[in-house]
Amino acid sequence: MTSLARDWLRPERPDLPEQVGDEPERRRIKLEILIVFGITLGLSGARSLLSLLDSLLQPTPLSKQHVALNAPQAALSLIDLLAQLLSVAQLVGWGALGAYLLVRAGIRLKSVGLTWRGRDALWGAGLAALIGIPGLALYFVAWKLGFNLAVAPSTLSDTWWRPIVLTLSAFGNAFAEEMLVIGYLLTRLRQLAFRENTALFAAAVLRGSYHLYQGFGGFVGNLIMGLVFGRVWQRTNRLWPLIVAHTLLDVVSFVGYSLLKGKLPFLP
Repeated sequence: MTSLARDWLRPERPDLPEQVGDEPERRRIKLEILIVFGITLGLSGARSLLSLLDSLLQPTPLSKQHVALNAPQAALSLIDLLAQLLSVAQLVGWGALGAYLLVRAGIRLKSVGLTWRGRDALWGAGLAALIGIPGLALYFVAWKLGFNLAVAPSTLSDTWWRPIVLTLSAFGNAFAEEMLVIGYLLTRLRQLAFRENTALFAAAVLRGSYHLYQGFGGFVGNLIMGLVFGRVWQRTNRLWPLIVAHTLLDVVSFVGYSLLKGKLPFLP
């Protein structure tokens, strides 16, 4: 292992919050977690489960059904643009909520790795490559075997704002998911004295749950991604590389698909 890798993987935990022993405070944290995920990604997970059940009950096989990740929200282009931007704002707001609650609890954002270091971009790109290529292969295998729906990353019209909105959407997804599922949830579970592996698995299952609408492959692929990202954060306490990696993965998926659809026969 190079000195740069050792330096990056060295845990950065000078300001980690202490475990909470006071029972009323523990109950407050548990209630806070339920509320946060009850209105954000946990609710998305429940809806995804219902969506998957609905798909399974259809006479058409999963692989013949389609789902779009970024779909038009209005007929008029300008209104659609504004609606897409509001969706991005909602995602960023979800992530900001997690960050705000940590700060309100006296936890510095530096403690969860939300301070930028130059090499975070490099490590983010490396993580994107590590996850992206096997993840794409897993999706195609699951789709061809009938365990996944045909996923269209974008069905937006070919407008001047499409690549901008898709890039912003990629960042919104990344910030919301990594801030809430990694930075917020794993920190709170540390305060509640959860074992690192237990917390890691719980967060990874949560990540997989809100991708169930894509099928079983979407769940498994994102669960694996959650295990990798969560372990990296537990080792390094660096959140920005995860946000960068997730953003890059979604940009390649969203923008790349919109540019290549109809040109490559194997794309759904």
